[in-house]
Amino acid sequence: MTQHRSGRAYPTGLPARMTPHEVRTHAFDARRRGVDPDQVREFQARVADDLTDLHRQVRLLAQENDRLKRALRDWQTMHARECRPPNDGHW
Repeated sequence: MTQHRSGRAYPTGLPARMTPHEVRTHAFDARRRGVDPDQVREFQARVADDLTDLHRQVRLLAQENDRLKRALRDWQTMHARECRPPNDGHW
């Protein structure tokens, strides 16, 4: 199922990642009884910093995941060469 974000379709069904820049620069509509703009900017900065850290962690975990997959594949290849083929033996 194709979902939409900002009027654009994305085929994976997963929403596009929000970037720290989007958080920092998002503008809010003015209201009669609005909020303190300095507090909003401070909150946006904190959220953007957390988002930056999370993106970094996801990138590092993806790299570690790839490394582990390669190590497992290498181990399986090495192990497969050392094992006897099925039905190759006395029994």
